[in-house]
Amino acid sequence: MEQLAFATGTIVAGVFACVAWFWGSNWLLDAVFPARGARAGANILRANMIRPWLFIGPAVGFLAVYLVYPVINSVWRSLHDAGGRDWVGLENYAWLVRDAKFREAIWNNMLWLAVVPALATLFGLLAAQITDRIRWGNVAKSFIFMPMAISFVGAGVIWKFIYDYRPEGQAQIGLLNAIWTGLGQAPETWLTLPFWNNFFLMAVLIWIQTGFAMVILSAALRGIPEETIEAAILDGANPWQVFFRIKVPQIWGTIAVVWTTITIVVLKVFDIVFVMTNGQWGTQVLANLMYDWMFRGAPDYGRGSAIALVIMALVTPIMVWNIRNARKEMR
Repeated sequence: MEQLAFATGTIVAGVFACVAWFWGSNWLLDAVFPARGARAGANILRANMIRPWLFIGPAVGFLAVYLVYPVINSVWRSLHDAGGRDWVGLENYAWLVRDAKFREAIWNNMLWLAVVPALATLFGLLAAQITDRIRWGNVAKSFIFMPMAISFVGAGVIWKFIYDYRPEGQAQIGLLNAIWTGLGQAPETWLTLPFWNNFFLMAVLIWIQTGFAMVILSAALRGIPEETIEAAILDGANPWQVFFRIKVPQIWGTIAVVWTTITIVVLKVFDIVFVMTNGQWGTQVLANLMYDWMFRGAPDYGRGSAIALVIMALVTPIMVWNIRNARKEMR
């Protein structure tokens, strides 16, 4: 009850603070630049130039405190030793190149990038096309989208049970091993299988992101002019040709946005790996490696910050391209 009361009080206080800020700042602005008198016209113009900043000002401030400052601080820490006291220059970055676990994490992240965005986008596109053509499509969409409502940690726990292993002769509570032993095979510790265990982890993120891709691509498919589809059908195109040669080219920009959005999620993947394997058995990824150096054992803020900046360097170009492409789509 104490936590509930605290959460409720925080929400009420936050809403009250927002209302007070916007009402008070607008009142003060109108008092400084009154819309009356000989300078009424000039005052209105000045007030209109300042007023938008009253709305975005708090957001800009929070971005500066919680985004810009951490980046600057991470750069500074990456050039210092583990405790952040002694200057070491680029030594932490040189260590990254030599470290076997970092190379493993880079390789695994690239593997995730090659598989997850492609399959999640493909499955989302197929789901969008199929559910738009069946009577109970909205119900199907609800079930496909449902994993998006589950946290990555929750999804990891669910799938860890699916991959669960029990010694041979015992009842298998893991769905995959239950099916596998039902086919006459010996149970497997799926999450410890070298190389393939990465794909078992990827399945979790594909399962989650397919619903996201489906919703966005379904809206794009519905925005295609009916005239182009009818013209293709009159010209003798079959359903496959209509889909791949008429529909897909017209929504290629949206497909690219979905692809790159999922790519950004993949580059930052942490929760699923942390919950299911904690980076063991050859499944290490960059975000989990950063967590290990920053918060496990004796923290090394220099090396952890260097890994964090590598992640940022990989994500930023894709994010910039994604935003530009999304703006083109909106024009």
